Amino acid sequence: MGSLADFSEIELLDHVCNAAYTPPATVYLGLSTADPLDDKSGLAEPSGNGYVRKAITFGAAASRQVAQSGIVTFDQASGSWGTITHWALFDAESAGDMLAHGALAAEKEVVSGNTPSVASAEVTVSFNAGYVSDYLANKLLDLMFRNQAYSAPDTYCALPTATVADDDTGSTITEHSGDAYARKQVNINGGASPTWDLAASSIVDNTHNVDFVQATGSWGTIVALAIVDAATLGNLLFYDNGVADQAVGNGDTVRFPAGDLDISMS
Repeated sequence: MGSLADFSEIELLDHVCNAAYTPPATVYLGLSTADPLDDKSGLAEPSGNGYVRKAITFGAAASRQVAQSGIVTFDQASGSWGTITHWALFDAESAGDMLAHGALAAEKEVVSGNTPSVASAEVTVSFNAGYVSDYLANKLLDLMFRNQAYSAPDTYCALPTATVADDDTGSTITEHSGDAYARKQVNINGGASPTWDLAASSIVDNTHNVDFVQATGSWGTIVALAIVDAATLGNLLFYDNGVADQAVGNGDTVRFPAGDLDISMS
């Protein structure tokens, strides 16, 4: 199972909260004799001896995952490539940015005369369960690895009174109705406050206080936080059931102070 690289986490967070990400027209598969690690520092691609990255394609994202579609065959080795243990995905045939990486099911020593190949579905990239909705996980995977359009969304903070799940939507989360309750929009960086900052270390947070309208009656007990893409209904993007439960009564104002509302990928 493959993991997103640090580069990808930052680009995808910024796509949702700030500047739109332009995906590569072609994704390339590379091989490595060591774990590339999220920051690419461990990448050890073969050099010379006929080694060249190869284009790879993926089927449509489903269940928070994209999987390689079709075998990828490399050129015949004209010398040793070493023992290949890992794969990596890139946005260029050489150099470029690493998008994701993972371990091969079996290590393989490549020697002169070998023609290495990677079987269909060997390379997969997925989001773990939790925090990112199924909807957004599939949209982001299709955007980055299949060049499928996904416009940068509007973002609104919502205050659910029941726990949220990966498969929820903006219309299935439980929110209070009435008493001046309304979702609070958080605009893209550079817009009217409040805004998100630019992603760094795979995190974005709010650059200004996020203040909801003062309650004119009880909103019940807030047990989660959700980020959705519309003022009503819409799609669930991110969520957190780990916030401290808080009862909101008549006259209360809910605030997330600047820098306290973090969204991260890891």
